[in-house]
Amino acid sequence: MTDAPPTRIAIVGGGTAGWIAASALTRFLPKGRFSIALVESEEIGIVGVGEATIPQIRLLNAALGIDEYAFMRASQATYKLGIEFVGWGTAASRYIHAFGSVGRPTGTVPFHHYWLRGRQLGQRQPLDAYSLNAQAAWSNRFAKTDGIDLPYAFHFDAALYARFLRGWAEARGVTRHEGRIVEVRRDGESGEVRDVVLSDGRAIAADLFLDCSGFRGILIEQALETGYEDWTHWLPCDRAIAIPCAPAPSLAPYTRSTAHRAGWQWRIPLQHRIGNGHVYCSAHTSDEEALAVLLANLDGEPLGEPRTLRFSTGRRKAFWNRNVVALGLAAGFMEPLESTSIHLVQSAIERVIRYLPNGPIRAADVAAYNAETVFEWERVRDFIILHYHANSRPEPFWRTCATMAVPETLAAKLALFRANGRITRQNEELFAEVGWLQVLIGQGIMPEGWHPLADGHSPAEVVELLTLLRQVTAKQASTLSDHAQFLARHCPAPSPTRQAAPSVMPS
Repeated sequence: MTDAPPTRIAIVGGGTAGWIAASALTRFLPKGRFSIALVESEEIGIVGVGEATIPQIRLLNAALGIDEYAFMRASQATYKLGIEFVGWGTAASRYIHAFGSVGRPTGTVPFHHYWLRGRQLGQRQPLDAYSLNAQAAWSNRFAKTDGIDLPYAFHFDAALYARFLRGWAEARGVTRHEGRIVEVRRDGESGEVRDVVLSDGRAIAADLFLDCSGFRGILIEQALETGYEDWTHWLPCDRAIAIPCAPAPSLAPYTRSTAHRAGWQWRIPLQHRIGNGHVYCSAHTSDEEALAVLLANLDGEPLGEPRTLRFSTGRRKAFWNRNVVALGLAAGFMEPLESTSIHLVQSAIERVIRYLPNGPIRAADVAAYNAETVFEWERVRDFIILHYHANSRPEPFWRTCATMAVPETLAAKLALFRANGRITRQNEELFAEVGWLQVLIGQGIMPEGWHPLADGHSPAEVVELLTLLRQVTAKQASTLSDHAQFLARHCPAPSPTRQAAPSVMPS
C-alpha cells in the first residue's frame, strides 16, 4: 500500500473524444489511485467526430457496461453494416465495403482466390453476392439472430453520444470544470504542462494531460509546439460543408460515400434525419460549387444552415509529448472516408491505459506509445489513399490522385495483390484482409493470377462452391427483419423537439 496522493489526470476539451477518454479512465483505473477531471466550455462549439462508426465501438460500449438500446435511443442511432462507395472506381461503379466475412475459405486458401478462378470459368457475380452484410444492407435488413453472424456498427448523433457519455462518467466520479482556458503554464525546469488557467482564475493542475481540444491543440501544439506532419500531397481534400436533411422513406443500414467532380459526399441515416456533407479539394472547385453539389444531392429538405470546415489531413509529429497526450482532432485529422475517427480515439485511450506511468513519465513508455500510434495512423492513411489512387475517373482532380506517387507501404500492398491476389496484414493493422479485398476489387484492381491451390478443384467443383455460397447468403439475408421495423421494435428514439446541431464531419 502507498500513501502517495492520487495521480491527477486532466482532460482538456469535451466532445466525443473527451468523454470517451473520461468514461474509459473512470471505468478501468483503480479507484483512489487516480483522479480524473475534464475541462470544457459551453462557449466553444465542438467539431463532431461522429455519426458513423466501425464495429470496434461495440467493444467500448460493452466494456463500459452500456445498454445498447438505451444508448441508441439517446443518440438517434441506427445500425450500420458497411459503407457503400458510388462512383469511386469509375463514374458508374458501385460497391460496398461490408463488415464481416466474404465467402468461406477452403482449406488454407482464402475465398477470393476461388472467386478469381470462378471469373475465368464464367462466374461473374460480384464479390458482395458472397457477403451476408452486403446482401442485408442492399435490402435494408437487420436482425440479431442466433446462428447468423452479422457484424455491425452504428450511425448516431455525435453530440448526443457525447452527452450520454458525460452523464455516465459524471455519475461515476469524473469532475467536470466549466470554463474557457486562457493560459497554459509550464514547469520551468521540465517543460511539462503544470496547469491550465480558466477565465475565472481557477487553475486546474495535473500530472498527465489529455488534449481533446480539437484542431486548436491547446496543449500539444499551442503550448508544446509539437509540430504537424502534413499528408495533403496524398489526400488533397481540404474542406467540407455539412448539412442535415429530412429522412428518406426507407432507412438504410449503411453509410454512403458518393464521388463527385472534386471530392465526395457522405450520407449517414439517423432515425430522424440524414447527415450529409461534401468533402472537396479547394484547388479543383469553389466553395459555392461545392455547396451547390451538396444541396442538389440531398434526399429531403435541408434542416439547417450549411457549416464549413477547413482542414489539412495529417498528424502531430508526436502524439505523446512530455506529459501531454493528444486525442481526437488534437492528434491530427484523418479524412472520414472509412469512419475511423472515433475508433482512433478509442484505440488511443486503450493505449494510454496500457502505457500509463506508475510514477514519473518514462521516455521508454512515451516512445512505445508514439511508435504504435504512428503505425496505426499510417496504415489507416494508406487504406484511405487507396480509394483515391485506384480510380479511372476523367476529371482533373481524380487524374491527379490516380497518377500521384503513393507511400511505399501502400505501393507494396498494391504490387502484391496485383501479382497473385495476396493480401498481408502486418502487426495490428486496423483493416483486415477482407476489408482491403473489397476496396481493391471495388476500385477495379484485378490480380493477374491467384493462389495455385485454387486450381486443385475441378471447374465443376468451383462453380458448385460459388453457387452454393451465393444461395446460402441470399437465403440468410431474406430471413432478416426490416431495419426500420427492428429499430421501432427495440430502440425507437424520441422525436426531437429541435434538431441537434449537425456534426461537421462524420468519423
